[in-house]
Formats: sequence, C-alpha cells, structure tokens
Amino acid sequence: MPVVDLAVTSRRELNAALHALAADTRETQWRVENPMGQHALAVGLDAAVAVEIAGHAGYYCAGMNQRATVVIHGNAGVGVAENMISGKVHVKGDASQAAGATAHGGLLVIDGDASARCGISMKGVDIVVKGSIGPMSAFMAQSGALVVLGDAGDALGDSIYEARLYVRGAVKSLGADCVEKPIGPEHAQQLRRLLDAAGVSGVEPSEFRRYGSARGLYTFHVDNAAAY
Repeated sequence: MPVVDLAVTSRRELNAALHALAADTRETQWRVENPMGQHALAVGLDAAVAVEIAGHAGYYCAGMNQRATVVIHGNAGVGVAENMISGKVHVKGDASQAAGATAHGGLLVIDGDASARCGISMKGVDIVVKGSIGPMSAFMAQSGALVVLGDAGDALGDSIYEARLYVRGAVKSLGADCVEKPIGPEHAQQLRRLLDAAGVSGVEPSEFRRYGSARGLYTFHVDNAAAY
C-alpha cells in the first residue's frame, strides 16, 4: 500500500501520482497521512483505486471523481465530491457547504451533518447524509437521490427538477415548486438499496417522507412569476 505523508510530500505530487496510475494498476490501496485540511486532495481520479485520507480535508476533496473510492477520516470542506461522475466518496465526519454539488453519478456518504446547499444542482448522484442538512439543499436538483436521516433546513428542493429527496426527520420549509409525494414500492426499494450501500441498519424506508417537484416551474408561465 503506497503511503503518502503530506507533511513531506506536496498535494500536487500526490495528485500527479494518482493521475498517472494505469487502468490495470496493482497499487489499488492508497493512504494519505497528515492532510491538515489541505484543499483539492485526490481530485480528478480516474482509476478503480481506494484512497484513505487520515484526517480532515479542505475544499473540493475528491472532486470530479471517476471510479475511485475515497474515504475521509475526518471532516470535509466546501464542495466535497463536487462534479463526481462515478465511484464512492465517504466522509466519516461532517461536510461543509455544497457537498456533492453538480455531481453526475456515484455515491456520496456523509456520516455526520452537511451544511447548506448539499446536493445543489445534483445531476444523477446519490447522497446519503446520516445527520442533518442545512438550508437550500438540493437547489435545482435535476436527478439522483438525496437521503437524509436527520432534519433538513429551509427551502429544501427549491426549483427542483426530477431528483428524489427522502428525509427521515423534520423539514423546516420547502423551496419553490417542491412538494411532499407518496412513497411507492419503487421508492422504498431505492431507499433500501441506498441505506444498505451507506451501511445504515435498523432504519426502514417507511420512516421517511419523500419530496419532489410539483413541475410547475419547468417552463415560464406568468401565473407562476412570483415563485421564481
């Protein structure tokens, strides 16, 4: 297992080494020590490798991830897993604003809380937050699923498109064009799959409420002008 100590190796050298990995590399297990909250760690990965970051990460950790599994043993700054395409990112602590922003695929798991704008403009990613999320989460969320075991802040799902939002706790308020919807068999099945993938046990899909688009803002209509 390659071990990179960021107390003696630069972040740029770490990312360059990860980017240089061949598709058939045997160096599939990496450990990053002394991250000390540095920004842009393990960004742009495109190999089926596992990277463990032993500590807190700064802004945009694991951004643009493809195929890799990145585990952060601490908290993550703004934009963790931003624009992720595939793979998995697991934050063992809390996440700051815009976690999973614009992400197209893959799975983001946050063991703690996520701050404002979690899942903003998500485009296919699945996000599971075991704690609570802040205001304006899933703003303009286009597709994918956001699962929250705790509470949600103000304006959840504002201007949402076709993403599915599942919240187990209380929702402070819903954003424009976001409404509560029933949970059918397909939604319960999706919830079960995501909870299992995130390692959540002892929680049933029936404990959640689902939210999604009322589809009133897809195209401009003068009667809805006040909602924009």
